[in-house]
Amino acid sequence: MTTLNMVIAGATGRMGRALLEGVAQAGDLHLHGALERDGSALVGRDAGEFGGTVGVKLSHDLAATLKGAHALIDFTRPEATLEHLKICRELGVNIVIGTTGFTPEQKQFIADAGQDIGVVFAPNMSVGVNLSLKLLDIAARVLNEGYDIEIVEAHHRHKVDAPSGTALRMGEVVANALGRDLAECAVYGREGVTGERSPSTIGFATVRGGDIVGDHTVMFAGIGERLEITHKASSRATFALGALRAARFLARQGKGSYDMQDVLGLK
Repeated sequence: MTTLNMVIAGATGRMGRALLEGVAQAGDLHLHGALERDGSALVGRDAGEFGGTVGVKLSHDLAATLKGAHALIDFTRPEATLEHLKICRELGVNIVIGTTGFTPEQKQFIADAGQDIGVVFAPNMSVGVNLSLKLLDIAARVLNEGYDIEIVEAHHRHKVDAPSGTALRMGEVVANALGRDLAECAVYGREGVTGERSPSTIGFATVRGGDIVGDHTVMFAGIGERLEITHKASSRATFALGALRAARFLARQGKGSYDMQDVLGLK
Protein backbone atom coordinates (compact mmCIF):
# COMPACT_ATOMS: atom_id res chain seq x y z
CA MET A 1 0.00 0.00 0.00
CA THR A 2 1.40 3.38 -1.05
CA THR A 3 1.56 6.01 1.67
CA LEU A 4 0.43 9.46 0.54
CA ASN A 5 2.18 12.55 1.84
CA MET A 6 -0.34 15.20 2.92
CA VAL A 7 0.16 18.91 3.57
CA ILE A 8 -2.54 20.75 5.55
CA ALA A 9 -3.09 24.49 5.07
CA GLY A 10 -4.43 26.51 8.01
CA ALA A 11 -3.42 23.63 10.23
CA THR A 12 -4.35 25.21 13.57
CA GLY A 13 -7.84 26.36 12.53
CA ARG A 14 -11.03 24.45 13.25
CA MET A 15 -10.92 22.44 10.03
CA GLY A 16 -7.13 22.24 10.06
CA ARG A 17 -7.13 20.44 13.38
CA ALA A 18 -9.79 18.00 12.19
CA LEU A 19 -7.63 17.27 9.14
CA LEU A 20 -4.50 16.80 11.25
CA GLU A 21 -6.36 14.28 13.39
CA GLY A 22 -7.76 12.51 10.33
CA VAL A 23 -4.31 12.10 8.77
CA ALA A 24 -2.83 10.89 12.07
CA GLN A 25 -5.51 8.20 12.34
CA ALA A 26 -5.22 6.99 8.72
CA GLY A 27 -2.86 4.12 8.04
CA ASP A 28 -2.26 5.08 4.41
CA LEU A 29 -1.55 8.79 4.95
CA HIS A 30 1.49 10.64 6.27
CA LEU A 31 1.59 14.23 7.53
CA HIS A 32 4.26 15.70 5.31
CA GLY A 33 3.71 19.31 6.32
CA ALA A 34 1.48 21.72 8.22
CA LEU A 35 1.07 25.36 7.24
CA GLU A 36 0.24 28.60 9.01
CA ARG A 37 0.23 32.13 7.65
CA ASP A 38 3.46 34.10 7.51
CA GLY A 39 3.88 36.14 10.68
CA SER A 40 1.82 33.82 12.86
CA ALA A 41 3.24 33.23 16.33
CA LEU A 42 2.41 29.54 15.84
CA VAL A 43 5.01 29.03 13.10
CA GLY A 44 7.66 26.67 14.41
CA ARG A 45 5.34 24.95 16.87
CA ASP A 46 4.85 21.20 16.65
CA ALA A 47 1.76 19.92 14.80
CA GLY A 48 1.37 17.36 17.58
CA GLU A 49 0.14 20.17 19.83
CA PHE A 50 -2.90 20.54 17.54
CA GLY A 51 -3.79 16.89 17.02
CA GLY A 52 -1.31 16.10 14.26
CA THR A 53 1.77 13.93 13.99
CA VAL A 54 4.49 14.78 16.51
CA GLY A 55 7.72 16.00 14.92
CA VAL A 56 6.18 18.04 12.08
CA LYS A 57 6.79 21.75 12.58
CA LEU A 58 4.33 24.40 11.45
CA SER A 59 5.73 26.38 8.51
CA HIS A 60 4.73 29.42 6.44
CA ASP A 61 6.85 28.39 3.43
CA LEU A 62 4.42 26.57 1.13
CA ALA A 63 6.83 25.92 -1.74
CA ALA A 64 9.42 24.30 0.54
CA THR A 65 6.78 22.30 2.40
CA LEU A 66 5.23 20.93 -0.79
CA LYS A 67 8.46 19.29 -1.97
CA GLY A 68 7.80 15.56 -1.88
CA ALA A 69 4.09 15.99 -1.12
CA HIS A 70 1.27 14.24 -2.98
CA ALA A 71 -1.51 16.69 -2.09
CA LEU A 72 -2.36 19.91 -0.30
CA ILE A 73 -5.70 20.12 1.52
CA ASP A 74 -6.94 23.69 1.86
CA PHE A 75 -9.91 24.98 3.88
CA THR A 76 -8.69 28.55 4.36
CA ARG A 77 -9.85 31.78 2.69
CA PRO A 78 -10.28 32.49 -1.04
CA GLU A 79 -7.27 34.79 -1.41
CA ALA A 80 -4.94 32.38 0.38
CA THR A 81 -6.28 29.34 -1.44
CA LEU A 82 -5.75 30.92 -4.86
CA GLU A 83 -2.13 31.72 -3.99
CA HIS A 84 -1.64 28.16 -2.76
CA LEU A 85 -3.20 26.83 -5.96
CA LYS A 86 -0.70 28.75 -8.10
CA ILE A 87 2.22 27.15 -6.28
CA CYS A 88 0.66 23.68 -6.40
CA ARG A 89 0.20 24.09 -10.15
CA GLU A 90 3.82 25.18 -10.60
CA LEU A 91 5.13 22.24 -8.56
CA GLY A 92 2.72 19.61 -9.90
CA VAL A 93 1.10 18.87 -6.54
CA ASN A 94 -2.58 17.89 -6.35
CA ILE A 95 -4.94 20.03 -4.27
CA VAL A 96 -8.22 19.45 -2.43
CA ILE A 97 -10.14 22.70 -1.90
CA GLY A 98 -12.90 23.03 0.66
CA THR A 99 -12.70 26.83 0.89
CA THR A 100 -15.91 28.73 0.09
CA GLY A 101 -16.75 32.29 -0.96
CA PHE A 102 -15.17 32.34 -4.44
CA THR A 103 -16.39 34.55 -7.27
CA PRO A 104 -17.37 32.94 -10.61
CA GLU A 105 -14.07 34.13 -12.08
CA GLN A 106 -12.10 32.57 -9.24
CA LYS A 107 -13.99 29.31 -9.65
CA GLN A 108 -12.97 29.28 -13.31
CA PHE A 109 -9.35 29.83 -12.30
CA ILE A 110 -9.61 26.77 -10.05
CA ALA A 111 -11.17 24.68 -12.82
CA ASP A 112 -8.42 25.72 -15.26
CA ALA A 113 -5.76 24.37 -12.90
CA GLY A 114 -7.06 20.88 -13.68
CA GLN A 115 -5.17 21.09 -16.96
CA ASP A 116 -1.93 20.58 -15.03
CA ILE A 117 -2.76 18.95 -11.69
CA GLY A 118 -5.52 17.04 -9.96
CA VAL A 119 -8.05 19.37 -8.31
CA VAL A 120 -11.05 18.39 -6.20
CA PHE A 121 -13.09 21.52 -5.43
CA ALA A 122 -16.33 21.23 -3.48
CA PRO A 123 -18.13 23.60 -1.11
CA ASN A 124 -18.77 20.65 1.19
CA MET A 125 -16.66 17.50 1.48
CA SER A 126 -19.19 15.54 3.53
CA VAL A 127 -20.25 12.25 1.98
CA GLY A 128 -23.77 12.75 3.34
CA VAL A 129 -24.09 16.24 1.89
CA ASN A 130 -22.99 15.07 -1.53
CA LEU A 131 -25.47 12.22 -1.44
CA SER A 132 -28.07 14.86 -0.53
CA LEU A 133 -27.19 16.77 -3.71
CA LYS A 134 -28.03 13.67 -5.73
CA LEU A 135 -31.33 13.28 -3.88
CA LEU A 136 -32.13 16.96 -4.46
CA ASP A 137 -31.66 16.56 -8.19
CA ILE A 138 -34.12 13.66 -8.21
CA ALA A 139 -36.63 15.47 -5.98
CA ALA A 140 -36.57 18.66 -8.05
CA ARG A 141 -37.22 16.77 -11.28
CA VAL A 142 -40.21 14.97 -9.74
CA LEU A 143 -41.61 17.98 -7.85
CA ASN A 144 -41.20 20.36 -10.77
CA GLU A 145 -44.69 21.91 -10.55
CA GLY A 146 -46.71 23.23 -7.64
CA TYR A 147 -43.92 23.19 -5.06
CA ASP A 148 -42.19 26.21 -3.52
CA ILE A 149 -38.50 25.70 -2.75
CA GLU A 150 -36.79 27.20 0.28
CA ILE A 151 -33.28 26.54 1.60
CA VAL A 152 -32.43 27.10 5.26
CA GLU A 153 -28.87 26.84 6.56
CA ALA A 154 -27.29 27.35 10.00
CA HIS A 155 -23.63 27.69 10.98
CA HIS A 156 -21.43 28.82 13.87
CA ARG A 157 -20.98 32.47 14.76
CA HIS A 158 -17.51 32.66 13.17
CA LYS A 159 -18.55 31.85 9.60
CA VAL A 160 -17.94 34.90 7.41
CA ASP A 161 -19.86 34.13 4.20
CA ALA A 162 -23.61 33.77 3.69
CA PRO A 163 -25.41 31.86 2.40
CA SER A 164 -22.99 28.98 2.87
CA GLY A 165 -21.28 27.51 -0.13
CA THR A 166 -23.19 24.29 0.50
CA ALA A 167 -26.54 26.08 0.50
CA LEU A 168 -25.65 27.79 -2.76
CA ARG A 169 -24.60 24.49 -4.30
CA MET A 170 -27.89 22.94 -3.22
CA GLY A 171 -29.69 25.85 -4.88
CA GLU A 172 -27.68 25.39 -8.06
CA VAL A 173 -28.51 21.67 -8.21
CA VAL A 174 -32.23 22.35 -7.76
CA ALA A 175 -32.25 25.24 -10.25
CA ASN A 176 -30.39 23.20 -12.88
CA ALA A 177 -32.82 20.31 -12.47
CA LEU A 178 -35.71 22.74 -13.04
CA GLY A 179 -34.08 24.47 -15.99
CA ARG A 180 -33.65 27.74 -14.09
CA ASP A 181 -30.69 30.07 -13.53
CA LEU A 182 -30.05 30.49 -9.81
CA ALA A 183 -28.60 33.96 -10.37
CA GLU A 184 -32.00 35.05 -11.68
CA CYS A 185 -34.38 33.17 -9.38
CA ALA A 186 -32.66 33.27 -5.97
CA VAL A 187 -34.13 35.39 -3.16
CA TYR A 188 -31.64 35.94 -0.32
CA GLY A 189 -33.72 37.93 2.13
CA ARG A 190 -37.27 39.04 2.85
CA GLU A 191 -38.33 42.02 4.89
CA GLY A 192 -41.41 44.20 5.07
CA VAL A 193 -44.28 43.91 2.59
CA THR A 194 -42.80 41.64 -0.04
CA GLY A 195 -45.98 40.64 -1.86
CA GLU A 196 -46.92 37.07 -2.68
CA ARG A 197 -44.20 34.56 -3.31
CA SER A 198 -43.31 34.04 -6.96
CA PRO A 199 -43.45 30.32 -7.79
CA SER A 200 -40.26 30.60 -9.87
CA THR A 201 -38.06 31.71 -6.96
CA ILE A 202 -35.74 29.71 -4.72
CA GLY A 203 -35.50 31.27 -1.28
CA PHE A 204 -32.56 31.25 1.13
CA ALA A 205 -32.56 31.84 4.89
CA THR A 206 -29.38 32.06 6.97
CA VAL A 207 -28.84 31.43 10.69
CA ARG A 208 -25.57 32.18 12.51
CA GLY A 209 -24.94 31.32 16.14
CA GLY A 210 -22.97 29.40 18.71
CA ASP A 211 -20.94 26.42 17.60
CA ILE A 212 -23.31 24.97 14.97
CA VAL A 213 -21.09 22.91 12.65
CA GLY A 214 -23.49 22.99 9.72
CA ASP A 215 -27.20 22.31 9.15
CA HIS A 216 -28.91 22.45 5.75
CA THR A 217 -32.55 21.86 4.84
CA VAL A 218 -34.14 22.13 1.41
CA MET A 219 -37.92 22.37 1.61
CA PHE A 220 -40.31 21.51 -1.22
CA ALA A 221 -43.61 22.99 0.01
CA GLY A 222 -46.72 22.00 -1.92
CA ILE A 223 -50.44 22.04 -1.22
CA GLY A 224 -51.22 19.45 1.43
CA GLU A 225 -47.68 18.16 1.82
CA ARG A 226 -44.09 19.19 2.33
CA LEU A 227 -40.90 17.27 1.55
CA GLU A 228 -37.72 18.24 3.38
CA ILE A 229 -34.23 16.94 2.69
CA THR A 230 -31.98 17.72 5.65
CA HIS A 231 -28.34 17.17 6.47
CA LYS A 232 -26.87 17.96 9.89
CA ALA A 233 -23.17 17.81 10.66
CA SER A 234 -22.29 17.20 14.31
CA SER A 235 -18.51 17.17 13.85
CA ARG A 236 -15.96 18.60 11.43
CA ALA A 237 -14.54 15.10 11.20
CA THR A 238 -17.09 14.34 8.47
CA PHE A 239 -15.61 17.09 6.26
CA ALA A 240 -12.07 15.98 7.03
CA LEU A 241 -12.77 12.34 6.15
CA GLY A 242 -14.35 13.41 2.86
CA ALA A 243 -11.35 15.59 2.02
CA LEU A 244 -8.95 12.74 2.71
CA ARG A 245 -11.06 10.50 0.50
CA ALA A 246 -10.75 13.15 -2.23
CA ALA A 247 -6.96 13.18 -1.86
CA ARG A 248 -6.86 9.41 -2.33
CA PHE A 249 -9.09 9.77 -5.40
CA LEU A 250 -6.66 12.26 -6.98
CA ALA A 251 -3.73 9.92 -6.36
CA ARG A 252 -5.52 7.32 -8.49
CA GLN A 253 -7.16 9.61 -11.03
CA GLY A 254 -4.42 12.11 -11.89
CA LYS A 255 -4.84 15.58 -13.31
CA GLY A 256 -8.25 17.04 -14.00
CA SER A 257 -10.92 19.17 -12.35
CA TYR A 258 -13.30 17.21 -10.12
CA ASP A 259 -15.87 17.60 -7.37
CA MET A 260 -17.12 15.26 -4.64
CA GLN A 261 -19.73 13.82 -6.98
CA ASP A 262 -16.80 12.47 -9.03
CA VAL A 263 -15.03 11.20 -5.90
CA LEU A 264 -18.13 9.30 -4.75
CA GLY A 265 -19.09 7.99 -8.20
CA LEU A 266 -22.44 9.77 -8.15
CA LYS A 267 -22.27 11.19 -11.67
